[in-house]
Amino acid sequence: MREPVYLSTARATDAAKGVERDRVPDSAAVRGVPATVFALGAVSLLTDVSAEMVTAVLPIYVVVQLGLSPLAFGLLDGVYGGVTALVRLAGGHAADRGRRHKLVAGLGYGLSAAAKPVLLLASTIPAIAAVLAVDRAGKGLRTAPRDALISLSARPGDQGRAFGVHRSMDTAGALLGPLVAFGLLWAATDAYDAVFVVSGCIAVAGVLVLVLFVHRPPPDDGPAGEARVSLRAALGLLRISAMRRICGCAALLGLVTISDAFIFLLIQKKLDLAPQWFPLLPLGTAAGFLALAMPLGLLADRIGRWPVFVGGHAALLGAYALLLSPAGGTGMVVGVLVLHGVFYAATDGVLMAAAGPHLPAGLRASGLALVQTGQAATRFVSSLAFGAAWTMWGVTPAITVAAVALAASAVVALVLRPGSGPGSGSGLGSGSGPVLAEESSV
Repeated sequence: MREPVYLSTARATDAAKGVERDRVPDSAAVRGVPATVFALGAVSLLTDVSAEMVTAVLPIYVVVQLGLSPLAFGLLDGVYGGVTALVRLAGGHAADRGRRHKLVAGLGYGLSAAAKPVLLLASTIPAIAAVLAVDRAGKGLRTAPRDALISLSARPGDQGRAFGVHRSMDTAGALLGPLVAFGLLWAATDAYDAVFVVSGCIAVAGVLVLVLFVHRPPPDDGPAGEARVSLRAALGLLRISAMRRICGCAALLGLVTISDAFIFLLIQKKLDLAPQWFPLLPLGTAAGFLALAMPLGLLADRIGRWPVFVGGHAALLGAYALLLSPAGGTGMVVGVLVLHGVFYAATDGVLMAAAGPHLPAGLRASGLALVQTGQAATRFVSSLAFGAAWTMWGVTPAITVAAVALAASAVVALVLRPGSGPGSGSGLGSGSGPVLAEESSV
């Protein structure tokens, strides 16, 4: 797959072809991160402020305010995280057809923005589940096209760096969202209506930034860019050995990952926190993610993306261990949240950076959607299973089973380690292009 033209050669090529390219500040260009990545980061920052305002108050709202059981919340949380699995492949496929990545991503962002204020009208499990399903359907539509835009805009050797920059900006929004929600709840007790309305307004601002400042990547004229776009062709990407292993390991590890909301509920239960303090818990995770997303992205480019990805799950296992320990107080909370942030910094963007170079440009969104779909589907099952285990067995047995399963799954992921990217001896996905010998049958 031919790499995009960068820096000084880009200007000469664009003058000849009449192609409008990103205007990248020299300092950013030297680091290999194009302007499109920064623009998408700004979109994600605003959208995450909006989303995390809702995420920060939703567990305490439905469990304390509405009085739902952990099992009922597990169902809602599964819907919140799992509905995306139903639309990710469709979103990736639609984006690849005609290279409509920006359009499909914009539709997804718009759908989520419209859903936020409707939470004001929902007070029953079916109603809340329906609104969350619409919101998450929007996330499912936008995620693969957005990540494809990042992957196609950055050079193969800078994938971890580009995703690290984007995830850092995204997480800055995740850090601000709970603060805004906390401020609103502090100003007016039980001001959930204000949280949902403000969340919707901020999401609309994110859509506007996408429309005005995100540009399509330049066309790829190489053979990889000519891949036939169809759902069958997307599924055919699993013929690539590395893709099969990446998808399988991501799905397996997703199955043993306790969702964020349950992590925060477990901390709240262990410390008996007052409801108004609950929205602050995601800040620890977001701070760790924000501080380490870029450094771990760079590390993944240098030593290999798979070791960093699996290492992130080791950090999550450490968080489980702290939740099981008799330790309490501030030290336990800080430890769990920081390890939770390390987990996301080492896995979220790194997984996409690992998969991207193994995929043809014409099926980049579809291929990334395959990975995301498997992971989202198993995390949906994980939320249901953990909610049921908590309800039937209690907190400690449920966490213990999850910890043992995570440790075993991490070992399996190490054994099934995908091969290195083409031309790379250091680790997965750091090569210069997809495995053309294996993708030729797609």
